[in-house]
Amino acid sequence: MPQVFGSKELLEDVHQQELCIGCGACVELCPYFKNYRGKTSRLFPCTLPQGRCFAYCPKAEVDLDEIYRKLRNVPYDGSPIGPYRNIVAAKVGPKMASGSFQGGGTVSALVAHAIKSGAVDAAALTDREALTPQPRLVTRWEEVSRYAGAKFMAAPTLAGLNQAVRQGYKKLGVVGTPCQMLAVAQMRSNPLGKPEHHVPVALAVGLFCNWALDTRQLSALLCERTDIAAVRGMDIPPPPANVMILDTAGGRVEVSLSDIKPLIPHTCFICLDMTSELADLSVGMYEGRAGWNTLIIRSEEGARQVEEAVKAGFLQSESMPGEIIRHLSTAAAAKKERSLRMLIQRGLINTNGGRRAVVRIPQAVMGNILPGRA
Repeated sequence: MPQVFGSKELLEDVHQQELCIGCGACVELCPYFKNYRGKTSRLFPCTLPQGRCFAYCPKAEVDLDEIYRKLRNVPYDGSPIGPYRNIVAAKVGPKMASGSFQGGGTVSALVAHAIKSGAVDAAALTDREALTPQPRLVTRWEEVSRYAGAKFMAAPTLAGLNQAVRQGYKKLGVVGTPCQMLAVAQMRSNPLGKPEHHVPVALAVGLFCNWALDTRQLSALLCERTDIAAVRGMDIPPPPANVMILDTAGGRVEVSLSDIKPLIPHTCFICLDMTSELADLSVGMYEGRAGWNTLIIRSEEGARQVEEAVKAGFLQSESMPGEIIRHLSTAAAAKKERSLRMLIQRGLINTNGGRRAVVRIPQAVMGNILPGRA
């Protein structure tokens, strides 16, 4: 059983060290934790020695080898993009409801088909109110495209998942970033072993992510450039563009990434995962091919959902060139190396002597990621 503590230790280890990413995993579990404009806080003291807030947090005593063995039946080996069955190119199919999709619309197509087919009865997605990300629970497949599009900010999406559990939904879908997929994996593993803590996630769709932005700081920056209430969409094109593009009611606004990157929370620099390795399906941009996505099929259920979505006309897929897969692997490996170095530098990995860690991985795996560290 993993090491699980309570909210006191969560505050000490995560909040007070500015490691909270605001994923929402601890919100809507009890009255104590709330998220407001991207910041999660504990409102009242809690004396429970163990709590789901700590157990689900992706930044508190995460044993990656244990979670991979439990959910994937394989050890954590530090491979760049994690275990998978296949990698394909994908985009939205002709049967999908119309909408304004980011990239190829693959995420929206998969979630919409899962709801329409009955594979899930509700999906936790991310909306925006002005510029602030908000969790949304969606039960009608036609509404999924309303929440399409990248937000580029840390979002409390998993609060919507917790809310859905409380409301009694039995087959849940969820879309999130790698840190959120790690929290979902811990939810699925039921670390405290209590039947009433069962989280019935039927389909987890992960996003590729190198970093997210601090919502409050980004809002303050963009308020100087445009009316943030008028922002309809956001995008960061591949290099050499080096800008964030805002689609607003008044037209296109460009913001240099040199102004954006200082707003990345420090906790993003200790994340070992770029491709949402613990999701059923992982989706990212297909660099060099506009209108398509890279789709990593990881689990048996993920493979089934892709096959059925293609048959139903919600999704189109093609084989992925090996060169693109190698490029993705190189980028993911570089993120692992950078993050592991930062974890070591900050003394947050594999601590001993009773000190709690952010993450634990086998010593030999550290050597796989950083040769010479074994």
